[in-house]
Amino acid sequence: MAHDHSNLLKHVKADMPKDETLQDLGDLFKVFGDTTRIKIMYALHEEELCVCAISELLNMTQSAISHQLKTLKDANLVASRREGKTVYYSLSDDHVKSIIAEGYEHITE
Repeated sequence: MAHDHSNLLKHVKADMPKDETLQDLGDLFKVFGDTTRIKIMYALHEEELCVCAISELLNMTQSAISHQLKTLKDANLVASRREGKTVYYSLSDDHVKSIIAEGYEHITE
């Protein structure tokens, strides 16, 4: 005998975001799927940094860091500001800081 899930499914379906929104969410989480980008975001969680500092910290070329920062910036996860010739990067907002902090807490509990 099958269960009648119609009321439950009706409720879930009514609260389900549109496919386009869920696709955007999936794309956001794909950005988190790269260890280098996670390292950059974790570093920026601690401090605002320029490309050369991130490059030195992660022992990678500035070009490689810049490429990853562009991906993070395109996903609205990282913000930048210019001071003279130097561009400083930070996490774009408290939501990103929370995602990093919650993810870290989840895997270390």
